This record gives sequence, structure tokens and C-alpha cells, in this order.
Amino acid sequence: LYHTMTRERRLNDFLLTVTKSIFQELVSMDVVMLKIMSYAKKLVNADRASLFMVDSRTKELYARIFDIGREEHDMLDSSAISDIDGEKRSASDECPCIRFPMDKGIAGYVATTGKTLNILDAYSDSRFNRDIDQKTGYKTKTLLCMPIMIQGSVIGVVQMINKKNGHFTKSDEESFETFAVYCGLALHHASLYDRIRRSEQKCKVSLEVLSYHASCTDEEYERMRACPLPDNIPNLERFEYSPWDVSNELKPTYVLYMFLDLANLDPLYANRFDMECLMRFILTVRKNYRNVPYHNWSHAFSVAHSIYTVIKQTKNGFSPNDVCIALFVACLCHDLDHRGKTNAFMVKSASALASIYSTSTMERHHFNQTVTILQ
Repeated sequence: LYHTMTRERRLNDFLLTVTKSIFQELVSMDVVMLKIMSYAKKLVNADRASLFMVDSRTKELYARIFDIGREEHDMLDSSAISDIDGEKRSASDECPCIRFPMDKGIAGYVATTGKTLNILDAYSDSRFNRDIDQKTGYKTKTLLCMPIMIQGSVIGVVQMINKKNGHFTKSDEESFETFAVYCGLALHHASLYDRIRRSEQKCKVSLEVLSYHASCTDEEYERMRACPLPDNIPNLERFEYSPWDVSNELKPTYVLYMFLDLANLDPLYANRFDMECLMRFILTVRKNYRNVPYHNWSHAFSVAHSIYTVIKQTKNGFSPNDVCIALFVACLCHDLDHRGKTNAFMVKSASALASIYSTSTMERHHFNQTVTILQ
């Protein structure tokens, strides 16, 4: 009883160390696989280990990393291992890995049935494939092959090769069965992490593409630059002035006029802005308003004109001058990319925007669109 309890305590201490190591440094699938192979060898005192993952789409087992019997682990290369069909894979290949059908070999049997195999003599078992031994010169004697499962499904197979002192025992199987639970959780979370990381990269690429297409074109900029900026626009700063009388083609020029007029209220801001940058900003803002009935570019122009009028009529009541610029830009951008729907509709329809911004959905989106354009 004492020896049994001592063994259980050592196993528990080992599993605690494994858990800390695997879950504290969950950075990638390859790192987790390396750790699992390393700890699995220590657990049952095996000479080598291999970890095959299940590709449910192609019904195959695959391994990107192979243990060649040293403390360090190397990525597969042509000198370390050949795949099960005898075709060599080099590290320079697009996907250096072993791949074979799930119904082939000992690992395939375990992946298909979910059962553990403890083989005392590998060469006497008809399921054992000798191709790898023949190509690497390594002699496989004993094998312990166990499935790694998550939510009742086999996601991988760990294969222990050649126990250093004798053969794998029932005690090894029981210990490894407990260890496999932690392996399943670690691999599952590492897989999720890899997917999230790939999704982030896809989002970055998508944002780059969208930012390119959402920016004003050189043709639009040239047309605006060719349009002369008026020296004075009569009655523009009066409340009675109707912004609806201004054509869509002239609106960007009028916005530029109002912006520069506000900037020139303070000598420190006069001639401070790069004209090309300012023009492209205004045209890009216009491009990012959707063609909806109300919250469109004409509405943005109207609101921007309103704050311009308020600032001019209050006779420098807003101080310092950068507050005026901020108010004008805010009004011009306040409904960017509006979809013509209310916040309540966005939430109740479970839109993607509502999942990102649970409160003030559209307002937060307008703000973030503005920051994106400014950046």
C-alpha cells in the first residue's frame, strides 16, 4: 500500500509539472507537441516517441516533428526520417511531414479504434510497418501506442518506442492514460490558439486590402486639386445658409475651405496642414459614407457646416483653436460607414458589429473608422 501511494504521489507530482509546463507556455502547436513527446518519454522511460495528429478532413495521420533519440527535437528532414510510403521529405518542402491513411499501421489502428496497444515484439505484429526502421537503421522492439482524445473524439496518437528497461507494463498504460487527458486539453487549446493567430493575420491582410480600396483614388485627388479653392463663399457662416444647395462634387472643396478657415483663426495653425494630405483625408471620408437614405455624405457635410457656423458665430468662443479643428473633424466623421440601421436593430439581429461593441454599437464603429482613416 505504501509503495502504491508513493507511486501515485510521484505520478501526481509529474502531472502537475507537465500541466504547468504545457499550459503556461501555450504558444504554438509545435511547442506543445515537443513538450508532450519529451514528457511522455520520461513518464514511461521510453527511448523514442512520436506524436501523430488526426486530419479529420483527409482521414489521415500526420506528424511535423519527429524524435530522433536526442534531448533536442528536430523538424523532419530528409536525413532524419522518410515518410511511411518511402517518399523523402526535405525541410525545404512546403509541408515537411509524415502523412499516411488512418487505417494503416499500428498508429492508424489506435486512431481508428480508440484502443491502446501494448506490443512486446513489434516485428511479430502484422500491423507494424518496417519501412521507417529500414530507412533509418533504427530497430523497434517494444511499442506502447495510445490515443489522445477530446470530447470523445481521437485527435492524436502518441507512440512510445523501446522501453529502456524491459517492456511497457500495465502500470505504464495506466499512468499514460491519465497523462493523455492533459495532452488532449493542451493540444486542443494549442489548436485553438493557432487558429486564432491565423485569423488575426487574415484580418490584418483584409484590413490592408480594405484600407487600399477605401482610400481615395489618385483620379479623385487630381479632380479636387484642379478645382480652385474660393477666396470667399458668401453667407457660408450664416445659419440660414443651406448646405443642400452645394453639389456633391463641390462639397469636398467647401469642406476644405471651412477647415482652413477654422485653422486660420489662430496664427499658430495657419499654413500648418499639408494640402495633399488634407484633400485625401476629406475624399477618403466621403468614400467611407454609404449610400443610405439619411446618414450619408450629404448629412455629414450638413453637420460639419453646422459646427462651422456655430464656431464662427460665437466669435472665438471656443478656445484653444485645436478644439475647433477637433469639433469640425468629429462632425464630418460622426456617421462614418453607417448602415442605415439603429443600434437596437444591430443588437437584435446579432450582427458582427454588435458582437464587437455591445453598447453604443454604431457610435463606437464610427469612432474606430475615424481613427483608422486618421492613422
